Amino acid sequence: MPSSPPRARWLALAALCTGTLMIVLDGSVVTVALPQIQRDLAFSPADLTWTVNAYLIAFGGLLLFAGRLGDLLGHGRVFVAGLLLFTAASLLCGLATGQAVLVAARFLQGVGAAAVSAVGLGMTATLFPEPGERAKAFGVFGFVGAAGASIGQVLGGLLTEAFGWPWIFFVNLPFGVAVGLLSLRVLDLGRGPGLRAGADALGAVLATGGLMLGIATIVATDPHGWASVRTVGGGLLAVALLAAFAVRQSRAAAPLLPPRVFRTRAVPVANLAQLLTLSAMFGVQILAALYLQDVLGYGALATGAAMLPAAVAIGAASLFLAPRLIARLGERTVLLTGLGLLVAAFVLFTRLTPHAGYVTHVLPTMLLLGGFGLVLPSLTALGMSGASPEDAGVVSGLFNTGRQVGSALGVAVLSTLAAARADALLAAGQSTAQALTGGYTLAFGTAAGLVAAAFVLVAALLRRPRRTAAAAAPVGTSRPAA
Repeated sequence: MPSSPPRARWLALAALCTGTLMIVLDGSVVTVALPQIQRDLAFSPADLTWTVNAYLIAFGGLLLFAGRLGDLLGHGRVFVAGLLLFTAASLLCGLATGQAVLVAARFLQGVGAAAVSAVGLGMTATLFPEPGERAKAFGVFGFVGAAGASIGQVLGGLLTEAFGWPWIFFVNLPFGVAVGLLSLRVLDLGRGPGLRAGADALGAVLATGGLMLGIATIVATDPHGWASVRTVGGGLLAVALLAAFAVRQSRAAAPLLPPRVFRTRAVPVANLAQLLTLSAMFGVQILAALYLQDVLGYGALATGAAMLPAAVAIGAASLFLAPRLIARLGERTVLLTGLGLLVAAFVLFTRLTPHAGYVTHVLPTMLLLGGFGLVLPSLTALGMSGASPEDAGVVSGLFNTGRQVGSALGVAVLSTLAAARADALLAAGQSTAQALTGGYTLAFGTAAGLVAAAFVLVAALLRRPRRTAAAAAPVGTSRPAA
């Protein structure tokens, strides 16, 4: 694929990014429609969460395994298969007339999403070995991941109010078919070396079981039940399975996650920084939407519109600023700049009040969230820096696994803090609006701390490159910055 004509490579990137955008949008578009889904299908509040949890568990739990399957069976084949499954499951979601069908279809969507996401980033890295083009490609891919969640909230509000909640799923059908047909024309659909070349079955079971159980424990925990036997037991068992997986990788002849992918320091640092940043960013996006609706009284459409400036700022930064700045200054400097902007944004959010004005209090923070458009392309380049062509799928799966685990963890932890703080303020005699605002601002302050920790981690452990154009070295090479 690296030797393909430029037009073919950019068409391939369009297919990869559009397919990935469908996945990213689906993670947030559902949140705005949850109240209507609850009314139409008679979900209880506890059961309603499974329309999100089922997707997250399958998605996050299967990413690493799907990435390895891509390396063995062919990245293009796994991408197209995942896209078809996701599209078919979207149709089933939209047609669902009962709770069980919707939850099962959401799980299938997560399986398809894992296949698409696990190989998309690795294929992008392989398609663009030249540093300048790769910086641009990662900028486009970064836009998909950075702005997709905000766009999803806007799109979810529009579709839900105009046509009803089934259309948040039906809208995937024409795009899925179009991207599938384009993928068959422009992606490399050749076979990989096959399962016999490295199918670590035991490692796959340990990794998938540990990730699924860990994510399920996080997302299914009652906000006040973190110390329950079920939560603690599930967490310990998940840790035990993942520890056994780590031991297995050091001994297996053909490991699912080869230790060689960690040969550059940038890979583990980028993955950990991403875990911290995504925990903060995704949690803040959800809680900010709740603040707008529950405290300021916005409807679904107004909430989506209020989040739109963040999507625009993130998109502009990732598409236009990030590639140029990375090529000139290097990933480390651009990443630290973006993290600093996010810390400032979350600190500003701690100053919200029950009667805050949108222009004076909310909009400045939405614009500062554009820093995320600098963060994700930089993290993506660093996170893929240890990927040789034969390991591109598993490294991509690893990077996306951290994204999903971080997102789930951030929502669970920050919403727990917000709920506990709100309850305490209600018990102290404050009004509902004051109590909710107090809970949300505590969560926003915690998010600022998480991103500040990522800033320190990157500043301390990634050395300044000797040459500023350290932007994306070719796949399989190390770089001075690492």
